[in-house]
Amino acid sequence: MKKFGIMLSVLILSLCISTPGTVFGKAAPQKKVTLTKEAPILVDVKGKSVTMLAEVNGKYLVQSTRHGIVSAAGKFGDKSVFKGYASPKDFYEALVKIGLKPGNNMTMDNKEKTFVQGSLLDLTVSWDGARKASYKLDEVIIDSNRKPFKIRFGGNLETALKANTGCLLCLDSCPVGITSNEAYTYGAVEKRNEVTFKGNMKILPPDGSLVVIKVKAKK
Repeated sequence: MKKFGIMLSVLILSLCISTPGTVFGKAAPQKKVTLTKEAPILVDVKGKSVTMLAEVNGKYLVQSTRHGIVSAAGKFGDKSVFKGYASPKDFYEALVKIGLKPGNNMTMDNKEKTFVQGSLLDLTVSWDGARKASYKLDEVIIDSNRKPFKIRFGGNLETALKANTGCLLCLDSCPVGITSNEAYTYGAVEKRNEVTFKGNMKILPPDGSLVVIKVKAKK
C-alpha cells in the first residue's frame, strides 16, 4: 500500500509539470509542447528564448548561399540552408516579446556600407538523433573565412513584409532579413565574393530532416 501511494504521488507530480512559454498566439497546453508546421514557433518569456521549427535544405550542403533561414512560404523559401515555418512577422514579434531590441539601421540605400545592428543573438540547432544536445550556428553553417557569426536582431519588419522574401536569418548584413550577420556587409557573398557559406554536411542530417532552432540574447 505504501509503494502504491508513492507511485501515485509521482504520477500526480508528472501531470502537473508543463513546458514554460507559449506557442505563438496561444497559451501553451499543460503538457510537453511539440513544434509543428502549423504551430512552428515557441516563445519562452521567462527563459527569454524563441524556438522554431525548420528543415534542412540539402541543396546548400553542397552549394553556397547567403541565406541561413528563410520561411518556406516566402519568395526565397528554397534559397536557404534551413527552410523555416515561422513567418517573418511572428519571428520579429517573438524576439520583441522576450525583450530583444531591433537595430532598424539598414536601408536599401546604405546596405553595402552598413553593418547590421540590434541585439546580439545566440543561435543553436538540434534534431533527433544528433550526436549532442545542440550545435552552435558556427558548427552547422561553414564560413569559408572561418569568421565567427555575429547575428543581430536587425528588425526590418516593414521592409520584410513588403519584399515578401521570407528572410528570417541572412548570412551577411541585410536590410530585409529579420536577423542577419554583422560580420559582413550586404553583397559580400553574391556581389563581391568575399565569402561563401554552406551547411556542414559532416554534421547536419539529410535533406528534409526537421531541426529545432533556438534563439536567445548572446551573453
